[in-house]
Amino acid sequence: MLATFLIGLREGLEAALVVGILVAYLRRLGRKDALPRMWAGVGLAIALALGIGAILTFGAYSLTFEAQELIGGLMSLLAVGMVTWMIFWMQKAGRTMKATLEGGIDRALTQGGIWALVAIGFVSVAREGIETTLLLWSMVQSFGDAPSALLGAVLGLLTAVLVGWLLARGAVRLDLRRFFLWTSGFLVVVAAGVLAYAVMDLQEAGALPGPFTALAPVDALTGAVATGWSAFPFGWAFDVSAVIAPGQTLATILQATIGFMPRMTWLQVVAWAAYMLVVGFLFVRGVRSRRPVTPRTAPEPAHATPVPSLTDQGAP
Repeated sequence: MLATFLIGLREGLEAALVVGILVAYLRRLGRKDALPRMWAGVGLAIALALGIGAILTFGAYSLTFEAQELIGGLMSLLAVGMVTWMIFWMQKAGRTMKATLEGGIDRALTQGGIWALVAIGFVSVAREGIETTLLLWSMVQSFGDAPSALLGAVLGLLTAVLVGWLLARGAVRLDLRRFFLWTSGFLVVVAAGVLAYAVMDLQEAGALPGPFTALAPVDALTGAVATGWSAFPFGWAFDVSAVIAPGQTLATILQATIGFMPRMTWLQVVAWAAYMLVVGFLFVRGVRSRRPVTPRTAPEPAHATPVPSLTDQGAP
């Protein structure tokens, strides 16, 4: 519930800020008449996200187990791809997002088509909605506790709407740069866990070799699939189910936060570690490259006249 709450809060707040920028700009232009068209696009985007979630949830019941696992694995991979793209897109384009959205509205109003503003609202929210739906669906499948996970997501989205409204009203102040920085780091870890679960789904479907296929190494003493170094690469990497029982609170918290499962295959461990190393490194490098650098200045002579800074002159 905590993990899905944080995801709902993060993704919902980003969508709320986008909508807030669009609404504020239209009001500043004195074009309140265009708001219904923009809201129509937002409503269509929400309906699309809900529709995808319903199809994934109820459409899988008529499929075989292998087909369900295959679709689940592929959708989880798609969710990981979208989340990863979004993390680095926000890192690169977050500072110019407001100008980009306002420029899109300017073009829509100039062209004068009703569908242009509908498209602005739709595209601005659809990406967040689809991404959130896929990520939450993958996490619900891995947790196995749909009511609590969905409740956490709904509470996170409602909190995001409330916080976005308070921000627009000026009733609360929030360091958005720091908020999105920390939540993006959290999403890197979550995405690694979703990737590990996707690998498990694909192994259970037979699309990837693993403990459920003929390539699984067998322990000569027990006749079961081997565990440990001797089981590399298609067996179980470890099995601590006797210590951390699957489904219990500790196991659920570890799976929701760092993607740890009491029993994992070698392919899962390799995929998780590779994602964390590559994406984690690129994320940290991107954060450091955008950190403001304070230049060293030589000490001023005692008689020097101070020069007003750009901030003193009213520049941003």
